[in-house]
Amino acid sequence: MRYVFSNLGQGLRRNLSMHIAVILTLFVSLTLVGLGVLLNQQADKAAAQWGSQLQITVWLCKDKNDDNAACTGEVTETQKAAIAKVIEANPEVANFHFESKEEAFAKIKELLGPQKFEGPNPAATAADMPQSVWITLKDPQKFQGITSAVQNLDGVSHIRDAREVLKPIYGSINALQWGALGTAAFLVLAALLLVGNTIRLAAFARRKEIGIMRLVGASTLYIALPFLLEALVTAVLGVALAAGALGAFMWFGIHQRAATGLAFMPWIGLPEYTYSVMLIAILGPILTVLPTLLLTRKYLKV
Repeated sequence: MRYVFSNLGQGLRRNLSMHIAVILTLFVSLTLVGLGVLLNQQADKAAAQWGSQLQITVWLCKDKNDDNAACTGEVTETQKAAIAKVIEANPEVANFHFESKEEAFAKIKELLGPQKFEGPNPAATAADMPQSVWITLKDPQKFQGITSAVQNLDGVSHIRDAREVLKPIYGSINALQWGALGTAAFLVLAALLLVGNTIRLAAFARRKEIGIMRLVGASTLYIALPFLLEALVTAVLGVALAAGALGAFMWFGIHQRAATGLAFMPWIGLPEYTYSVMLIAILGPILTVLPTLLLTRKYLKV
């Protein structure tokens, strides 16, 4: 083992610049892989949160000046009863509730501030608000049936699907996720090429030593062990740097900024970070040790 560790130190010193290049390439590629995994978990977390609370809003006719030409006046109690009967009978619906003008007005005041609705000329009053029905789906992906069943009923003005609001958020997360993974794939290829070049240069620098060891009957594993340890050292350093970068992203990007600025959204935390680090901790050694095992069989033949 003294010989093995002595050769390990010599190998790291001889090809220091190449090893640094491998470590940096691994660092960037593993960081991007981890970032892609985190973004994928973020998309899943958001989908799980909003999927269970995903609601379709059915706006009811307000008056004859409604945006829908089919509305000739405010929705009647008879029409509301008919709408409720259709919604209740639909198998896609988990539950629903009606929202009155007063409830809608209270939401608007909370969102925009009550000061805009006070004084002699308020921006709006409760009478200006439309009534609505809030429908919660059993399955967020199954909504066509209830939409088609309700949209042409008397007293219905129009339907708002929450997917229209959430689509840009999911689109941004998915774009970042695939961008990170796509870039990481190219960098992983670059890391594999660098590992191959490092082994080739190291084997060439030690060709005399390897030849002597072959003559005295040293096994291939014994000769290849310093190369494997070099690969493992570069993998450990690359994984450590990537884990630190992901930790910085979680703290400064998610905890300090996103989670405070967009409090309505469920954000990833320590469990997701731990899972991502475990994944790159497995991937890092695979990217260095596995090609080293394969290539040493070729380059150590003296």
